Amino acid sequence: MPLDPHLLAVFTATTVVALVTPGPDMLFVLGCGVRGGARAGLLATLGVITGDALYVAAAAAGLSVLLTAFPVVFTVLRLAGAAYLILLGVQMFRNRGKEQAGGAGGMTGRRAYLNGVVSAAANPQTFTFMVAFLPQFIDPGAGPVWLQFALLGAVLIVLEFAADATVGVLAGRIGGWLRTRRAVRRRLDAATGTLFVGLGVGLAAQR
Repeated sequence: MPLDPHLLAVFTATTVVALVTPGPDMLFVLGCGVRGGARAGLLATLGVITGDALYVAAAAAGLSVLLTAFPVVFTVLRLAGAAYLILLGVQMFRNRGKEQAGGAGGMTGRRAYLNGVVSAAANPQTFTFMVAFLPQFIDPGAGPVWLQFALLGAVLIVLEFAADATVGVLAGRIGGWLRTRRAVRRRLDAATGTLFVGLGVGLAAQR
């Protein structure tokens, strides 16, 4: 087995504890679910997972050395992602309560997925976490390091999907019921827009 069973058990338990604490990705999925329904929440989760998978692949391939040598790449990603989230938030706030094309709240599944990819890929903190966290559970004597890294990344992604998808679907169910009233829908859109702006500002402020 390429992974040490004890290290894998500790890694799984630690990851579950970390994932149940709301973070930027979970809050993003929550906002998509509230605004666009359960389907949007689920597809936003898939988008976030796609972005995280790209970082896992990059780290497993050894690109962490290259990317950390050029921190300007992370800075550009971070600021571009922050600007995108703020733009989404402002649009939601300005169009609060309005019925738009694309289903509930105007959040199509395709848009929710793409927004999820951008949100995850534009957050360098995710990559930093993987590079700093995953190696602690790797045993060089158990097998190829890159393979262990990839397997641990896969476990992380599966657990994250389970946590975020649950939040996104539940938020979509509750949001769908609340959106039947126009006044409530306006408040939901305003709250979601404010959340996205807050996520964007927080991302821009990271160092």
